[in-house]
Amino acid sequence: MSFSQFELHPDLLRGVKEMGFTRPTPIQSDAIPPALAGRDLLACAMTGSGKTAAFLLPILHHLMGKKRGTTRALVITPTRELAAQIDEHARELTVHTALSSAAVFGGVAMGPQEHAFRTGVDVMIATPGRLLDHFRFPYAKLEHLEVLVLDEADRMLDMGFLPDIRRVLKHLPHRRQTLFFSATMPPPIAQLSREMLKNPFTVNIERQAAPAVGITQAVYPVAQNLKAPLLLELLKRGDIKNVLVFTRTKHRANRLAETLAKKGVDCERIHGNRSQAQRTEALAGFKNGRYRVLVATDIAARGIDVEALSHVVNFDVPHVPEDYIHRVGRTARAEMTGDAFTFVAPEEATDLAAIERAIGRGLPRITVPGFDYAKAPAERFEVPIAERIAAIRARKAEERRRAKEKAERRIAHQAAEEARRREKGERSARSGRPGAPSHRPAGPAAPSHRPVARPAGPAAAVTPRWGRRG
Repeated sequence: MSFSQFELHPDLLRGVKEMGFTRPTPIQSDAIPPALAGRDLLACAMTGSGKTAAFLLPILHHLMGKKRGTTRALVITPTRELAAQIDEHARELTVHTALSSAAVFGGVAMGPQEHAFRTGVDVMIATPGRLLDHFRFPYAKLEHLEVLVLDEADRMLDMGFLPDIRRVLKHLPHRRQTLFFSATMPPPIAQLSREMLKNPFTVNIERQAAPAVGITQAVYPVAQNLKAPLLLELLKRGDIKNVLVFTRTKHRANRLAETLAKKGVDCERIHGNRSQAQRTEALAGFKNGRYRVLVATDIAARGIDVEALSHVVNFDVPHVPEDYIHRVGRTARAEMTGDAFTFVAPEEATDLAAIERAIGRGLPRITVPGFDYAKAPAERFEVPIAERIAAIRARKAEERRRAKEKAERRIAHQAAEEARRREKGERSARSGRPGAPSHRPAGPAAPSHRPVARPAGPAAAVTPRWGRRG
């Protein structure tokens, strides 16, 4: 079985070949034919299954030979990273064509994105929030849209984007082809699919979400305060080439990245508090091998596509089994192999049990030979939340104290200035009273025309100072 069976445009097949795709994955085999036929599609596809090409190839084939200058396909996706990833795939597939694409997401300037709207790129990949930002302006029109893709729909639900999706739909033509992809199908997503799709062709809708077949999964029981030393031990032994490490919170991601960097590990972090430039640089550095470790929160669980990623480590056990599936799905992509390790503290046993029920099997437990599970680390990994809150409150109180002192100094300075102005005004008023010395500027006075009395006697010869006219 090969991609030629789909009778795709030859220029697209050249791009497929150069990307290293030799044969279609199951989701591609199932989804591409009905999508090429113009059917609406409802696909329940696990992460790492190749679904990006499953919707891009039919769209790009449909657009070949179409009139340029208007956007005819829109892909809506939950995260910036995933939007950038899909845009990159589209560019690689269309390298031998004249088709264009653009990613529209937050954290970057809107100017180039506005240009994409005005010039009409063939395929636009966007996040819901930034799309709505553009829809506030008259240039953002998609009245010629022919194909809509909703990717990672269940992640949209997790991130609270469903109201935004419904607002976006109001700006789109009703007559269109819609391709709906979701790794899981909770009730709100099933309802949304019924609202968006017309007589859809369904793919893998009954298949239970599970990690890809090529992933070797294992559990490492370890105390919470020994997780960082255990990760450092595994890195030191050299068994891990490159690893994506997931933490539960942004604070823990920062702390872990700092801990690894202090030990000489090339690492970066990616989470919601990082700027778009920082997130882009971190992901690019991880892909090109500059960073051996990328620490991430779940914001990146479905937006990182790294070729031949050897390991994923769940530094913290996710609370939701579906998040576990999406995390570990970052490795063993495109039918490759990879390892997924989960560090489990005693207090996380309940979450682990839920994951094992979801995937239908127990995971092997591993103890690392030679690692001291009893030795306490030299410093605390994470400051307890109560202490962090107390520190924040103390900092805020100090800031308020300084602001108050500054305001008091400003008021005192203003009062002193006002007192000096009043004193100056009083001096000026006193100087203008009768008998007070004149402050008229010196200079020649106007000559007097009154007769000047001349004194009698010898002094009469003296010329009076103001009596002479000349």
